[in-house]
Amino acid sequence: MGRRKPGFRKNHYFSHQRKGKSPPPQNDDRKPYNDIVRENEKFVEYYKTQNVCDPEEFDDFISTMKKDLPSTFRITGSKGVAKKMLSLVERELITECIQNATPGKPTNMFPLPWYPDKLAWQLELTRKDIRSVEAYYKLHNFLISETEHGTISRQETVSMIPPLVLDVQPHHKILDMCAAPGSKTAQLLELLHSSGDPIPSGYVIANDVDNKRCYMLVHQAKRLNSPCVAVINHDSALLPNIFESLPDGSTQQVQLDRILCDVPCSGDGTMRKNPDIWMKWTPANALNLHGRATELLAQGGRIVYSTCSINPIENEAVIHRMLAKANGSLELVDVSGSLPGLKFKPGMDNWLVSSRNLEFYKNFEEVDEKWRTTIRPQMFPPDSETRAKFNLNRWILPHQQNTGAFFVAVLRKVGPFTSKEKRNETDNVGPEKPSSKGDFDERLPQNQRKRRRKDVYREDPYVFFKEGEEVWSDIKSFYDISEKFDEQCLLTRCHEGKKKNIYLTSAGIRDLVITNQSTIKFINTGVKAFVRCDNKNMKCAFRVANDGLESIYPYIGNCRKVSIPIDDLITLLTNNTPQNSPAIASLSENVQQQVKDLGPGSCILIYTEKSDDDQNDMQIHISGWRGTSSLRCYTTQHSTVHLLRLLGGDISKYDVNKFKPLEENPEATTSNEGHNQAPDLNGA
Repeated sequence: MGRRKPGFRKNHYFSHQRKGKSPPPQNDDRKPYNDIVRENEKFVEYYKTQNVCDPEEFDDFISTMKKDLPSTFRITGSKGVAKKMLSLVERELITECIQNATPGKPTNMFPLPWYPDKLAWQLELTRKDIRSVEAYYKLHNFLISETEHGTISRQETVSMIPPLVLDVQPHHKILDMCAAPGSKTAQLLELLHSSGDPIPSGYVIANDVDNKRCYMLVHQAKRLNSPCVAVINHDSALLPNIFESLPDGSTQQVQLDRILCDVPCSGDGTMRKNPDIWMKWTPANALNLHGRATELLAQGGRIVYSTCSINPIENEAVIHRMLAKANGSLELVDVSGSLPGLKFKPGMDNWLVSSRNLEFYKNFEEVDEKWRTTIRPQMFPPDSETRAKFNLNRWILPHQQNTGAFFVAVLRKVGPFTSKEKRNETDNVGPEKPSSKGDFDERLPQNQRKRRRKDVYREDPYVFFKEGEEVWSDIKSFYDISEKFDEQCLLTRCHEGKKKNIYLTSAGIRDLVITNQSTIKFINTGVKAFVRCDNKNMKCAFRVANDGLESIYPYIGNCRKVSIPIDDLITLLTNNTPQNSPAIASLSENVQQQVKDLGPGSCILIYTEKSDDDQNDMQIHISGWRGTSSLRCYTTQHSTVHLLRLLGGDISKYDVNKFKPLEENPEATTSNEGHNQAPDLNGA
């Protein structure tokens, strides 16, 4: 949706091929991971001196760090769908892998004991295992396919912890400060929607400083199809104040309920999946964190600070600095009982600070003059009274549960932090005046008011519907949409011309975008709700998109809804291209009666499967199309495969199995051609 600025040169590196010139030289000293020697004497000496674990555990800690990291994944989706997916994983795929394990090498696959409802699994598989055992290969293909659909999230074990201890509720306003590539953002959205409300009142703001990584973040967020997320592009240390509107037309600064600070760091806790760090690591890799999160947080709100570093300079020293700067407005929270089954180590209350040459110092007074520009006083441990609180921090070390290394601290804001907050609390200051574009500098932190970044991309505008929007009356009438639905939460990405795609946001996100477009760089927001599908025989020019169907489903009238039995649904999914759409006459009498008086155009197909406990029934909603004499599903290939799996249908034509002879292996369909074309109303 972004347009490149004039002068941008695409594929500049490959331009020599068109001109017949030699390629430019590259300085690439990277090695294949198999060739990397996982040894670093400074690393071993540094952490042995720091006492990161008990002396008798240190050899186990180092040996585990040298091993490859196991694979892990989470099952996502509504409770009914997640329950069915768990059954597929546990009773079929995992069981088959265990039964067909390599002789002498038992399969180690299990649900993470601390993750709720057994929805996260760990697999100790190598690439060689996947290539050599058919059951492993089948599981591998399943994970790839379901990840593309959005029902599986492949995420490192320790990376799942911060969103869980953040204690997200559906009404919370949440900021993910360093969000890319987006696995934690996706997890936050799942937690936000955990109550089953398709459009909760809360929202997630996902921010990253890297413009290109923001688009990776968009891809992750779009798999969740949530109208309650906005992706923005800022340096989190210099993030502008965020405003919201009030009923009287004035604005006030947004007070966030939850903030996740999974900050950039040296990353030495990820050596198991990034072995090249063994060659690069030095004690000088530690970084510092800003206190911007505390300024944006509401009183009573919660911050989770996390890193994939083992270095106390990046962990406890940062927490010490935050607490000292907060001057009583922040306190550490004990979350040790929130994830039963998770093994951890209390945070360090004493550590040494080292120079690049591994010269260790207990306090700043001992530091050699030549190191005083890189070693600062705030890096050292606090006084003994403050140290006692540091056991509330949490370390997850690799040898404890075969994971990466991770640090997590949870803080609660218990009082005003800035002088403005303190002034407002004592003076009972009312809402701020409505702002204009000329007030741009007043919204920014003091240290950013003279710093305007040069944007890499120029985004298309966010144009929200106004009351009496021209195309809305046809859509509302055709789908019998309830008066409770707020059409002003719909938007397009163009001011003029035909509206091709119509997106939906929550009311909170709409207000956020409208109020802050002049100061916040929004990369993406909104879930696709309606897609233009012109045909002269259609009463409505827009069909329902599967992306936003769950969000708008409660507001659509029964006139365009069709309940469909499992056999008919499998038939439609197996033949879901415009050329092969099943004839209505070939479907069950039940379906024929429902669509008898249904005019041509988009419709919603509904399948319900009762559960044993009657609490987590699986209900599937699919965007369909009623042709003149045919009925079809409007699904992509990944969605088709996912749905057929849930229903027990045949997916062999989509699944290439290299373990079977070529003549027994049906050709997998890899093209989505025709899935997004306008249907032929006069077709079969």
